[in-house]
Amino acid sequence: MSGSPGSLTALGRAAEEARRRGAELWPVLAWEPPGGDPTARRSPAATALVPEWERLARERFFGALHEVFGGVDTGLPGQALVARGAPGPVLVRIADRDDDLLVVGAGRRGRLHRALWPSVGRYCLARAACPVLAVPPSPLQAALAAVHRRNIWRLRLDTGDMRREFETVPPGA
Repeated sequence: MSGSPGSLTALGRAAEEARRRGAELWPVLAWEPPGGDPTARRSPAATALVPEWERLARERFFGALHEVFGGVDTGLPGQALVARGAPGPVLVRIADRDDDLLVVGAGRRGRLHRALWPSVGRYCLARAACPVLAVPPSPLQAALAAVHRRNIWRLRLDTGDMRREFETVPPGA
């Protein structure tokens, strides 16, 4: 869980699955020093910053738990973990039993993004010893990204599009 909107959606889905199955929930945030562990090991300055980076990772993790559950308590048995390492390998190492279910976000990513940054979801789907549930992002996330792009390019917001979107929302939603 990175704290991104997609990871928050996946965490919510993981909690639903744990409740439905009567299973434990083990939310995990995997973190690495900027530039990765090899870079941090070579630099004495980076080594001194590792405790601060870990503190920041814990803050991000607790913020994500608070966002989804209203606090750090998930209301389910299990344990929240902050682990140092590349996210894919860390998640696959933790979810190593046949009866585990690994839930990951499956963000919509363009070709360039996929080429430059490896996908944690794809890594887990290819290497996990247990079933993997890849949760697509919320449709709202795509809409927010589109609005963000329009704002960056200083394009006018088409209020007709917004009106049509609101008309499709069911009453009481």
